[in-house]
Amino acid sequence: MAKRKTSGRRHPLASAALLILGLVVVGGIYTAVDQAADAQSPSHSEAALTAADGEALYMANCATCHGVDAVGTEYGPTLVGVGPASVNFQIMTGRMPMAFQGPQADQREVMFTQEQSDAIGEYLQTFGPGPESPDEEWLDTSATGVDVANGAELFRINCAMCHNVAGAGGALTEGKFAPNLHNIDAAHIYEAMLTGPQNMPVFNDNNISPEEKRDVIAYLHYMDENPSAGGFSLGSLGPVSEGLFIWIFGLGSIVALTVWLTSRPN
Repeated sequence: MAKRKTSGRRHPLASAALLILGLVVVGGIYTAVDQAADAQSPSHSEAALTAADGEALYMANCATCHGVDAVGTEYGPTLVGVGPASVNFQIMTGRMPMAFQGPQADQREVMFTQEQSDAIGEYLQTFGPGPESPDEEWLDTSATGVDVANGAELFRINCAMCHNVAGAGGALTEGKFAPNLHNIDAAHIYEAMLTGPQNMPVFNDNNISPEEKRDVIAYLHYMDENPSAGGFSLGSLGPVSEGLFIWIFGLGSIVALTVWLTSRPN
């Protein structure tokens, strides 16, 4: 019987195996080159962003509402002279960019890094100077001389009518509201007092000094650490919720007790 001649044809899976091998090799080379490039170039956190970077970020995310020259449009106010403190507050609390037009910008997930926010603030400073972000000295509530009791008095006089004496927030007119002030970053509290975002009045250093602003921050953080010292808070909403509680449960219990007593035989 004659010996069968080898055909010399490749296995049907040989092409697929070569393709997979090629992809693995190319992917490995790309990964090695990318890691080498990252090692040679500064990381995002190490590379300081400039006003030019802030301009690019502004044009891509803010100019639609505030205008290419930051002078404002029908959809957003002018940003000339707002300063880095206002920019940092609005961006790093997630209020800007707004998700949709409404009576008030609500707090939501932050879309930018701190470096990007600083770059946008630096760029907007070129249109006109405004309040700078606070120094760390005025955010340190553990420093000597901080007076929590003075902060509580200042808060009751200047803030409680909108934010509630316990900082629980409250409703305003036309769909606006004073936000809850629990667990807020010290820098954002200071920047809000300094710049007066949205419906809030401006408390510059002539109205409330940096030392007094620090006292207010210390009071709000004290409330975060010591919630509801007097017992059940009922939402810290004041006499409305407290009166409703007494009306339903207090008077309700008295009525129920009276009915029970009168139903018993003499």
